[in-house]
Amino acid sequence: MAGIKDIAKAAGVSISTVSNVLNGKKNVGEETRARVLQLCKEMSYYPNMAGKTLKAGDNRTILFNFSDFDRSFYLNIIKGISDYASDNDFDLIICTKKSCEKYMRSNLTCGCISLDSAMKNEVLHSVAREGYPIVVLDRLIENPYIKEVVVNNYDPMCELVQGVIDRGYRKFGFIGGIEYTTDNKERYGAFIDTLNKNHIPFYDKNYFSGDYREKSGRRAAKIFMLSEELPEILICSNDNMAIGAIKAFRENGIRVPGDIAVTGFDNSVLAEAMELTTVDVPNYERGYLSAQHLIQNIKGKRNMETFKISAKVKWRKSVLEKLIK
Repeated sequence: MAGIKDIAKAAGVSISTVSNVLNGKKNVGEETRARVLQLCKEMSYYPNMAGKTLKAGDNRTILFNFSDFDRSFYLNIIKGISDYASDNDFDLIICTKKSCEKYMRSNLTCGCISLDSAMKNEVLHSVAREGYPIVVLDRLIENPYIKEVVVNNYDPMCELVQGVIDRGYRKFGFIGGIEYTTDNKERYGAFIDTLNKNHIPFYDKNYFSGDYREKSGRRAAKIFMLSEELPEILICSNDNMAIGAIKAFRENGIRVPGDIAVTGFDNSVLAEAMELTTVDVPNYERGYLSAQHLIQNIKGKRNMETFKISAKVKWRKSVLEKLIK
C-alpha cells in the first residue's frame, strides 16, 4: 500500500507539498496539485482522515465490540446503540474479537462500548483514559474512565426460581455459562440463595458448566439423560443453552414441560417461539443507554457510576403448575 512518501517521490515533490495538496492549502500550483491527486488515485493512497479528525478534536465515531458467537442476540443492542449515535451525529464502527483492539488504540474512534467476555480487563485498563472513555455491558471493573451498564441479574433470577418453587418444583438442575463472567456468577448466586431460603438442597452433580451457546445446552441435556432420574426442572443461564437442551430432550422423546421443565434468561428471538419461560432483558434500551452514557462522557459530562438495568420474568409454557407432594 502506497504511503505519502511514495506519492511525493513519484510526483517529484516534497512530502510537505503532498500534505499541503491533501489538506487543500492554496500554496501549491494547479499543475502540481492535479499531478499529486492523480497519483493518489492511481496508487490507491487514501489519507487517514479519521486520524486528522481526531487531532482536530472533531472525532465523532464510537466503537461497539462484541463476541460474535450469536449475532441474533446482539441485534437489538446494536439497534439501540446505532439509534442514539445517529440521533447525536456520531458514527458507529462494529467489530468482533481481537480486531477491535487496533480500533481502540488507533485514531479511528473516540470511545468504546464493550460486550465481549473474551476481552481482558487488562486491555480495557490500558486503553481507557481521559480522552477515551469506555462503557462495559458484561462486567464490573474499577477504573475512573470505564462506566458499567449492567443487567440486574440477581433479583429477576430470584423471582424466577421462587416462582417455580411456588409452582411445586423441588428437584433442580442448572446449566451455567462461562464461570468467570459477572452474569453467570450473579445468576447462579441468586439460584442458590433462593433454594437455600426455601430449604431445598442442590447437588453438584446437577450443575453443568456451558459457554452460553446452544451446543453446550445440548451437551448438558445429553449428560442429564444418562442419569437414572432427571431433575424436575432445568434452570439455564441463558436462552441459547435452554433451547439446546429442549431440542436434545425432544429428540429423545422427553417432553418439555411434561417430563422436565426448562427456563432460560435473556428472552431471545427464539424464546417466544419455543414457549420458553425466561427473563426478559430490554436489549434495545441497554444499547441505547450505553451509547447515551458513552457519548455524554465523550462530551465531558462525566458520570462513571454503575447503571443497573432491571429485567422481568416472562412466564411461558416450558414451566407447568405441579402438585406439591
